[in-house]
Amino acid sequence: MSITIRPILPSDNATIAIIIRAALEEFGANKPGTVYFDDTTDHLYELFQKSNRCAYFIAEEAGEILGGAGYFHSAGLDDQTCELVKMYLSKSSRGKGLGQKMISHCMLEAQLNGFTQMYLETMPELDKAISVYEKFGFEYLKAPMGNTGHDGCGIWMIKGL
Repeated sequence: MSITIRPILPSDNATIAIIIRAALEEFGANKPGTVYFDDTTDHLYELFQKSNRCAYFIAEEAGEILGGAGYFHSAGLDDQTCELVKMYLSKSSRGKGLGQKMISHCMLEAQLNGFTQMYLETMPELDKAISVYEKFGFEYLKAPMGNTGHDGCGIWMIKGL
């Protein structure tokens, strides 16, 4: 079977929210100030319909949702910078290169939408994801950019597209 990456649908909301929260629980990152407690995690389709400067993608194989990732023009970011957001994969789909495919897809789509930089916020608990971001060339920042509303993230990174 091959993996399909497609835009999120309303029917994906519940499943992707479960995947996101399960991953955060697995790594001990289910803490206040993160997407774990963010109400929009349960309504990603609706969130990504609010602007044409964002998109969220679902990875699926044979009808099974494996994870998702998106980009968003978060409050306080300049017009050329978007944020890589809500990049989470189910436990069974990790370690197979899917994360790299999702990041590459988001970067390309963001670039096609006129962005020249991609910013992200993460936590030390998600060290496996951080190593993937480093391989992509994301560089560390000393402070957050914009106003994402997720003050539970203490690692900030950026990359030119």
